[in-house]
Amino acid sequence: MADNNNYKGFNDDERSIDLRPEERDYEPKTFEEETAAEVTPMTGAFGGRTEEREDTAEANYDDATASGRGVGTFAIVLSILSLFFLPIILGAAGIIVGFVARRAGANALGNWAIGIGALSIILTVFFSPFF
Repeated sequence: MADNNNYKGFNDDERSIDLRPEERDYEPKTFEEETAAEVTPMTGAFGGRTEEREDTAEANYDDATASGRGVGTFAIVLSILSLFFLPIILGAAGIIVGFVARRAGANALGNWAIGIGALSIILTVFFSPFF
């Protein structure tokens, strides 16, 4: 019988990589796994959707200013209430919340709240001995 195998010294008894798939005693590596990777979209000068980025920035800015306006309005209410009753407590609270409003982006409302709260405290300190 002619040996059709190109390898020298091959015996039928030895296990080799030339065996047919049904004769192998291990699973071959098929590399058929599905894998994925997170991909960051290209933005800026290299392409991408800058309109979406700008829209997101505007929405974030609107959210920040909306929360700042709410805090600023609360600070103004505290400061105005301090003109009528509990001037030291509500005036101090108006000043503190006014600083928080300024940090949140509502500079005008925060400044007004700080000013009115300080005015309320100063007026109380000067005019309370007369009452």
